[in-house]
Amino acid sequence: MNKDIKALRQQLEQLQKSHREGSVGKKAFEAGKAQLEREILQAVLAAPEAAAAGAQAPRPSRALTAGVLSFVVVLAVAGYAWTGSPGVPSAGPPTAAAAEGGNPHASGAVDEAQFIAAVEQLAERLKGQPDDVEGWAMLARSYGMLGRLDDALPAYQKAVALNGQDARLLADYADTLALKNDRNLEGEPLALVERALKIEPTNLKALSLAGAAAFNRKDYAGAVRYWERVVQHAPAESPYLPQVQASIAEARERGGLGPASGAAAPAKPPPVAVAAAKPAAAPVARPAPDAAGGATIRGTVRLAPALAMMAAPTDAVFIFARPAEGSRMPLAIVRKQVKDLPVDFVLDDSMAMSPGAKLSLFPQVVVSARVSKSGQAVPSAGDLSGQSAPIAPTASGLLIEINEVVKN
Repeated sequence: MNKDIKALRQQLEQLQKSHREGSVGKKAFEAGKAQLEREILQAVLAAPEAAAAGAQAPRPSRALTAGVLSFVVVLAVAGYAWTGSPGVPSAGPPTAAAAEGGNPHASGAVDEAQFIAAVEQLAERLKGQPDDVEGWAMLARSYGMLGRLDDALPAYQKAVALNGQDARLLADYADTLALKNDRNLEGEPLALVERALKIEPTNLKALSLAGAAAFNRKDYAGAVRYWERVVQHAPAESPYLPQVQASIAEARERGGLGPASGAAAPAKPPPVAVAAAKPAAAPVARPAPDAAGGATIRGTVRLAPALAMMAAPTDAVFIFARPAEGSRMPLAIVRKQVKDLPVDFVLDDSMAMSPGAKLSLFPQVVVSARVSKSGQAVPSAGDLSGQSAPIAPTASGLLIEINEVVKN
């Protein structure tokens, strides 16, 4: 767990103990508790950013992450390096335990109820201190972390009205507007990104979002230019750089730009079949019977460049096959992490959930890949997904691109 968060939690516990013992009066306790809870909230918001790409010294979405929010290639509001934990709703906020490896029982973890309580106390305090720009920015990011975009946007508006020269704030606001508008960056979100870049030309999140906007309107050369600036200015140890570089390669390929000067050749040839998020009418992969006589599906999963910033390196990735018709129960499943992408996978009969639910028992299946923000196998809004068209359970060379956002 983040050492600062742990220390603050210990201070809060000591304060509560002193109050119970009578050595700290009610007024002093309430004042001290409010201050510590605010500091804990601030530390929770800052932790993912520091881990993210070092982007901006604190930070996509928490660095490809979002201080709670995340978006496209290296910094954004949905990118925090948080993972869900059993017993916590999938839409809940990240916890301090996540930074400690995802252990929800780690000592000193800030649980969902505590986080929400701190956020609501901050909102209440701001009613009496409407000129606290830092407070409004923190409240906006906190609401974003909770998935409350309708509450986050007014908070961002207040923060930007008080300080329109904060590039990070403008980029986070743009990201949240895009998330609310089905990830469409055109219009006001892009205008905010451009403002951010005028103020701070090397702001990693703004560069990432600008690249995503260019990519989405098929300006692949523009996307490459923005994302190469991300690579140029991001810390060399940033865990997001491989994904940014993969996005650059994708943009170069789609734009027919060729590899960058001095770029290394791909380590392996691309898969022979591509499966889009919206399946085509016919199977797309060639059969390859398994030597053991069972069913085996082989392929590769990658993350679309336009969604790269919405995923943190430690987010869970579930790759699974289900019958093309009838039951949606998975027949075989493997779990990876975003940092593994692009990744080769194998699904076969040995992974069957039950003897009567094997790949080989079905003439056609659909293979899906999903980035789970909660870490849970059950899909929830905000997850990222992609799937194949119906294919034979002996297909190989399959390519699944994760390129859609799961909605409610």
